[in-house]
Amino acid sequence: MTGRRSSAPPGSRPPRVPGQVPTCQARAVSEPGGTELAATLRRIERAAGALATASVSRMDDRLPWFRELPADQRSWVMLVAQAGVRSLVQWLSYGGGSAEEGTQEVSDEVFATAPQALARSISLQQTVALVKVTIDVVEEQVGHLAVEGEEQQLREAVLRFSREIAFAAARVYARAAESRGSWDARLQALLVDALLRGDSPDVLASRAAALGWTDAPPVAVAVGRSPGGEVSAVLHTVYRQARRIGAEVIGGVHGDRLVIVLGGVADPVAATGKLLTAFGDGPVVVGPAVPSLDEATESARAALAGFRAAPAWPAAPRPVPAGDLLPERALAGDTEARRRLRHDVYATLVRAGGELLETLDAFFAAGGTLESAARTLFVHPNTVRYRLRRISEVTGFSPLVPRDAFALQVALTVGRLDPVTQPQTLLPAAGRRPQNGDETRRSL
Repeated sequence: MTGRRSSAPPGSRPPRVPGQVPTCQARAVSEPGGTELAATLRRIERAAGALATASVSRMDDRLPWFRELPADQRSWVMLVAQAGVRSLVQWLSYGGGSAEEGTQEVSDEVFATAPQALARSISLQQTVALVKVTIDVVEEQVGHLAVEGEEQQLREAVLRFSREIAFAAARVYARAAESRGSWDARLQALLVDALLRGDSPDVLASRAAALGWTDAPPVAVAVGRSPGGEVSAVLHTVYRQARRIGAEVIGGVHGDRLVIVLGGVADPVAATGKLLTAFGDGPVVVGPAVPSLDEATESARAALAGFRAAPAWPAAPRPVPAGDLLPERALAGDTEARRRLRHDVYATLVRAGGELLETLDAFFAAGGTLESAARTLFVHPNTVRYRLRRISEVTGFSPLVPRDAFALQVALTVGRLDPVTQPQTLLPAAGRRPQNGDETRRSL
């Protein structure tokens, strides 16, 4: 008998004697990764199904939210519980976590049986609650699962295994969060790109809905230089600061530009001023506020045109509304800026009466001197003051303010270069948008 045992190959098990308690067999295991809990492990293996069923039943009793899960998700939890018991057996067979090799791999396999959708349906906090219930059930059954004398060893092993399962759950949710973050970043970049291209409102709405955008009015687009570095780090800074001011944001980095869509803030320019640290050096331009994301293309175009033209105004505030850069935008070839100066300024002066245009020309020709302009017009200086005040009221630009005077001069130039701006054809019919041919004729 002794010779036969000595000639057995290493790692082989002695024959089992009927009726003999296999505890000594567990202690005789000598293969690499062996354990002193071999008999207990076989008991756990046989009880795996019952343990999983008892765990799910306990979850149903203790966790109200678990009872409300759909049937398919409850079945996934059952699979995870069964895999957890099998993983416990494997983990113990490697020495109960005493060896580093293989520990993480075995623990991660617990969650591999469920689809990734489970991580999106059940939060990390809920997963911890499920794991705790399962571990409680196993600990309560230690007396039945362990052979005599191995109860304490099994309890300590289950405690260590529960720690490994907690780390495995954290890894699963971390990977899901990273995947979700990468997908959100790509989707936001596509949405910003669609805004800049002027895609249809349906495209914008579908992509915004996928991101959870609530479309709180008003909506405005801000454009500035990107600070550089990883795009994810740049956008993380934007989102963190936006949360502090209670703004809804979607951001994207296009080349060297950082584009931010702001929603739900009463004053987009002031809100952008609180996000300036997210931008790089240089001007930051905010487009006009619009009622919803469907119309944000207009704001994006104005902000981009203003960003391109902003270097022509070195003293511009930061951030600066795109409307304050109308003269620079017009000189840079922005058709929308030329249209606004032509119709909102020049055409308004023409409709208000020829004396306003005449007075403005004389005032500029006199270098901004009231008395010289009055002598040229053969009127009293107070008349010139009155007309200049009227110009400010009807156009929103005061000839006495240097910045406004520059905008008025550009508006006069644009208006007079456009052959369409005769008094009877100054403005398009109600509801009519400028046609492509109009824009061609209006170009500088």
